[in-house]
Amino acid sequence: MPFARLATATTPTSHLGLGLAAVGRPGYINLGREEDLGENRTVETLRARTHELLDAAYAQGVRYFDAARSYGRSEEFLADWLAVHPDLDDIVVGSKWGYTYTADWSADAKTHEVKDHGVQTYDRQRSETFALLGDRLDLYQIHSVTPESPALTDKELHAKLAELAATGVTVGFSTSGPAQADAIRAALAVTVDGEPLFRTVQSTYNALETSAGPALAEAHDAGLTVIVKEGMANGRLAQPYAPDALKAVAEETSLGADAIALALILRRPWVGVVLSGAATVGQLASNLHAAVADLDEDQLARLDALAEDPHEYWEKRGRLPWH
Repeated sequence: MPFARLATATTPTSHLGLGLAAVGRPGYINLGREEDLGENRTVETLRARTHELLDAAYAQGVRYFDAARSYGRSEEFLADWLAVHPDLDDIVVGSKWGYTYTADWSADAKTHEVKDHGVQTYDRQRSETFALLGDRLDLYQIHSVTPESPALTDKELHAKLAELAATGVTVGFSTSGPAQADAIRAALAVTVDGEPLFRTVQSTYNALETSAGPALAEAHDAGLTVIVKEGMANGRLAQPYAPDALKAVAEETSLGADAIALALILRRPWVGVVLSGAATVGQLASNLHAAVADLDEDQLARLDALAEDPHEYWEKRGRLPWH
């Protein structure tokens, strides 16, 4: 499996990854985005910003990079960067299919992405992804599986994904919504010819949304690599939006609230990779301090108390505007 490469990495930050959702397109739901990106969000400006982030991440020990068909031009930007660095054989590249980007490079579009987990969408997006990333793609995930997703029951799709896995590409899935745990457990039961289909799971988990934790532990025990996304709760755990308890622990440790939020996740024994969604090099550097954060039991208890009801959390997330 490609994630075995991370097991032999010696840098403290090797289990932190860089997700490109915030820089692959001009509009996203992260808080503070106006300050992060400013008004100049042309394709070339965000391409240059993405490459700057990838350079900084690799230099600081990050070895997993995460894109998606729906993240605007994230796959294109990543492919361009990889073409300049053909010698980098110690990284893991992941992408996702299942959402189609529809905003036409506008932050004000009425609809930014359309979800479809059907076979036709898979065939089309797989071709699009491979045209860009080719044999540099290590992991291909179904984007945002929920319990009602047809991807959990579509045998034709399962057969196609198994064919992809047979070529050496790891097949995984991501989850979203208040029923992530149900989706994870349903996906763990999917088999092809008696063998589990999925080898990775990427889920939202953070100080405010912990409901998927037990199911992610089960996935880890079943041999899947667990990737955590939205560890910053789309900016709700970053300064100046962070809860007072998180700010207090950050002050006690002389680190940023972002580093503490990510450090809390890194402490979970079932976590394989925690994604940074940084939009600036400064944010990335601050995020990566999570790898060396030292939290005591009292601090952990105060952070654990921040968890919200998952339905409340996802309702709040659904109200975040696209910036």
